[in-house]
Amino acid sequence: MLGLASEPAPASAPGRAPAPVSGPAPGPAPVPGPAPELVPGAAPGDGQFWEAGTPDQALPPTVYTPPLREDRIEPKKASAGAYDLIEYVPLADAAAKVACSKRTGPYQRQVERWLKLRVDGKQSAADCRAVRAFQLRHGIKPASGFAGPVTWSTMMLVSARRNPNAARKCPVRSYTVACVDLDRQLTWVQKGSKVVFGPVPMRSGRRGHPTRKGWHTIYWRHKNHVSTLYNQPMPYAQFFDGGEAFHAVYGTIYTTVGSYGCVNLRLGDARTLWNVLKKGDHVYVWGRRPGT
Repeated sequence: MLGLASEPAPASAPGRAPAPVSGPAPGPAPVPGPAPELVPGAAPGDGQFWEAGTPDQALPPTVYTPPLREDRIEPKKASAGAYDLIEYVPLADAAAKVACSKRTGPYQRQVERWLKLRVDGKQSAADCRAVRAFQLRHGIKPASGFAGPVTWSTMMLVSARRNPNAARKCPVRSYTVACVDLDRQLTWVQKGSKVVFGPVPMRSGRRGHPTRKGWHTIYWRHKNHVSTLYNQPMPYAQFFDGGEAFHAVYGTIYTTVGSYGCVNLRLGDARTLWNVLKKGDHVYVWGRRPGT
């Protein structure tokens, strides 16, 4: 039988974040309402999933040794375009197919800082042109200058490629350490000071369901893991803390909301990581996912 796992698909759409309702109301205090809706700025490909992730449960999965016939089966491939760099933009921008957005994005300050623009957290025409140029250079669609999660995540990856541990926030040890940087939403593996995998983009836990920080150990690996509660695939799952695991998702990891605790990866990255790590390897998690 397949073990109790982590992660159901949430009911809410990706990119929607609660924000307070503007204006006073008589009687009880105003309740939170939705922020302007963010949607994929380009149409997903056929069969492409746009789910916001799968949740971590407090209980760990049921650990067992998969039979050889199960381990020989490779998880299904992702749909074409599943991991395209498609930015989340305001619904009005997507409908109008604007060339240069006038909207302030959720990562406005971070993007301004990275591009060495004036950091005021407000979109300007100059901001839009600079962000749009970056998006065009890195194949982000639509290149409308909106400072969304895909643009910010791409900037973090570009900066980290040469030396992801330049700030030495992941402890350097003689043994293998899988590093999970919540601040930049990146993960890599190092042995000593040598990076042996990554860095690659990832998605960690959302507000209220954070990926737990500190030292952990890979205690169970299950290539074809499926949640028996929610029938959600978790390919190349490597559990390191209760129901929290590295695993692939069949859809975008670039969302304004995070997972429910697991470290979500693109399928190819999860497959490579599966061949790098083994049971007993150490995992170190630090930082804080932006917006949490």
